Parts: sequence; structure tokens; C-alpha cells
Amino acid sequence: MECISVFDMLKIGIGPSSSHTLGPWRAAERWIQELKAKNRFEKVEKITVDLYGSLSLTGKGHATDYAVLLGLSGADPEHVPVDNIDKIIATIKSSNTLNFNNEKTLPFHTKEDIIFNRKFLPFHANGISFSALINGRNYKSTYYSIGGGFVVQEERKVSKANKIIFYCTFPYPVSYGEELLKFCNQLSLPISGVVLENEKSIRDIDSVDFELKRIWNTMLECMYTGCHTEGNLPGGLNVRRRAFDMHKNLIGEHTYENPQEWLETIRKTEVKFRQILKWVSCFALAVNEVNASLGRVVTAPTNGSAGVIPSVLMYYLVIENHEADFEHIKKFLLVAGEIGSIFKKGATISAAMGGCQAEIGVSSAMAAGALCELLGGTPEQVLVAAEIAMEHHLGLTCDPIGGLVQIPCIERNSMGAIKAINAAELALDTDPKNVKVPLDKVVNTMWETAKDMNTKYKETSEGGLAIGVNMADC
Repeated sequence: MECISVFDMLKIGIGPSSSHTLGPWRAAERWIQELKAKNRFEKVEKITVDLYGSLSLTGKGHATDYAVLLGLSGADPEHVPVDNIDKIIATIKSSNTLNFNNEKTLPFHTKEDIIFNRKFLPFHANGISFSALINGRNYKSTYYSIGGGFVVQEERKVSKANKIIFYCTFPYPVSYGEELLKFCNQLSLPISGVVLENEKSIRDIDSVDFELKRIWNTMLECMYTGCHTEGNLPGGLNVRRRAFDMHKNLIGEHTYENPQEWLETIRKTEVKFRQILKWVSCFALAVNEVNASLGRVVTAPTNGSAGVIPSVLMYYLVIENHEADFEHIKKFLLVAGEIGSIFKKGATISAAMGGCQAEIGVSSAMAAGALCELLGGTPEQVLVAAEIAMEHHLGLTCDPIGGLVQIPCIERNSMGAIKAINAAELALDTDPKNVKVPLDKVVNTMWETAKDMNTKYKETSEGGLAIGVNMADC
């Protein structure tokens, strides 16, 4: 039985892409660890990096080359100051050297030593190989970024099922929605309760709370930053940030000094009915504008879909329940993480494997189920909410213009959030006994749809909007 923690699904990292940025970054870290374990690190004379498939085709737009350089330099995506990133990259490029893991200086020419190969490797669409020259011999290791910041090596012989084994000791292991409902009934607990019991089996409750607070605070700070940053996004499309203007028009004249004060100010602000969806959109846009500018976000379950879950949670805090506290936030994140893990085990959360249904679709399902529980839904209704949200994202392609996580990605987070809220409301008025399509069926259908989808619609920028729009006109 494979076990995926909530903290595997919700990870703190740097934008703009969990599979194209965070994954390669973590792969570089893994490779360094591998070299050290084999006593080769100190002997390395030169390194080169090969990118394959989707990592190559949209790698520059997703800052994959930057992520590789940062990972090889020893920077940590959870803690590196965002303002230092450009300086680190500029130093490598100007000096033609790399401070390998911040321990030894090696020659490195970014234009020659990071190679963008258009071909796909058979194991996964996102392949990356690191090569080290040692005493005249070349040592090569290949990794795969499989979505959501997860990284594996091909030695794991599970590629046909698209599954990775996570060894753990969960007392209530879940792969399917039906199994989750069985444990809810057995323990007389809501979904969040079952998930919490599993998390407590691998870490103490104080650690669970600490990490969930850290995740929520990162989400809140990300929304705050996005709502207070104006100008155009980097990358060449000259996309203007919209969250700043939307937020300014919505909040009016208010003063506050930090994200927490900002949240409390919004909760005290009178929100007119027609402004509700604008607030939700504003929160979602804010997150993904930060993501698109290499800011710090939480994969939920990916960077490209990072805005859906925080914006729906903010909807609950700002619109539905002004008395909500950390316990409500905790339940929301626990439920969201568990639903995401069911999709990860049964299908995929990688756009390079399944299109945008694997990112926005999954994030919308996660948020819908989590909101449904907070609004009083039964475990059965929670899964109905997740099913409804995904059902109406099936077949959604991934076709980023210029390989950038901007158009249509940023707006899709807004749409995914709004669908999640609608799905939760529909589920609350649904008798689960009358449901014709259970969550497990839609998960399987999503995976079958992913396998049938043409490769050019899977994060390659070779189809759809990516080739239908002239970048010069943007």
C-alpha cells in the first residue's frame, strides 16, 4: 500500500512550476546526495545537465534552467530569499562558474552545459539527466519530475501504472474513495479526522499543527504579496498583474501592516453579493501572479494550480465563517491533501502526463471536498463535491503560451476556485445514494482521458492556445 502524506501534497517551493521548477530543483539536490553517498562529490571536475520532453520544450518559460542552477548551487526552495535568486543566477552566468552545493567551484557555461533535448524519454514526459566528469569518466544519473514536486528515478519499475511507492506506516491507508469512507464509518470520524490519525502515526500532533500553520501562513503571505504588487509579469508576454487593481477596488481605504492584519481587515469589510466572486478571483489571481514571477507558493497540488485552494479557503474565512480559526484551516488542508493523494495514486497530477485536468481539475476537486466538510457535509458528500469538480474539468488541456505559466494558467485558477465553491454547494444538496458517478470512477476516467490526450496538449506548447496566439501581439 502506498501512503502519501498531506505534506507531500502541499509543499512550499518557488514558482512557476512544481514539475518544471521545484521537481528539477529537488532532482539536483537528490543527485548531489547520490554523489556524496558514493564518495564521488569531491572528485567531480565538470557537470552537464540534459533536459528531455516537456522539461525541454517549455523549460525556459518555466525557469527549469534556473531551478537546476539553484539546486546545484545548494539553495533550498523553501528558505532561499526570493530576492537573492536573480543575483545567484547572474553570478553563475557572468563568471561561467558554479559553486557546487556551495562547497566547491566548478566551470559551468549555462548555454553549453544545460542541454535542451526535444525528445521524450520512455519512462515519463519530464526527464532530467545529470552527468559528472570524474577522472576522465562520465557518471550519469537520470531523474523524472512526475508532478507536484515529486521526483523519482527510473529504477522504480512501476511506470506502466504511473505509481510510485511511498513506504510508511499509516494505520488507515487509503488508495480509493471507498476505502476512505470505510474508515470514516469504522472510526465515526469525518475525513479530516481519519487523515489526522494517519499523520499522527508518523509525527506528533505539535509537528502536524506547526507544519500546517507554516503552509497556511505561506499561502496567506502569497495572497497578500500578490494583492500588493503591481506592474507586468516577467517572461516577455508583458502580462499585467490584475490582482493589485482588483484588490484596491474591492478593499477601498484601509490600513494594515502584515498579512494577518490584512485578513482581519477583509473579514470586517462589508462584502456585497456581486463582489463575492471578485474576491475569490482576486485571491486566486494574486497567488498565481506571485507564482509566475518566481515567488514562493505552496504546491496545491502543483504550482500551476497553487491559487485554487488558498482562494477557496479564504472564501470560507471571509464570506462563510468570520469566527473560523486554525482548527477550521487545519481540517480544510487535511481533507484537501487526502483528496489530492487519491488522484495522485489513481491518475496523475502532472500536466505533462494528463493536461491541465491534472492540475486545475485536481486542485478544484481538493478545494471542493475540503469546503464541503467545513460547510457541514458528510464524508459521502465531501467525495461527491470532489467528483463534481473534477467531472467538469475532464479533458482540460495544458497549452501555455510561450511555455510560461501565465496564459491561460493564471485565469484558470480563478475558474477552478469558483467551480470548487459551486461543486461544494451542489454536493450539500445531494443525497449520495442518488449519485451515479462515484469519485473513484471519475479518477479512473481522468487517467484514461490523460492517456488518450494528444501529446501536444500536455504542457509542450505545441498545440492549442500556445500556437494559436502570436506572442508578438500579446
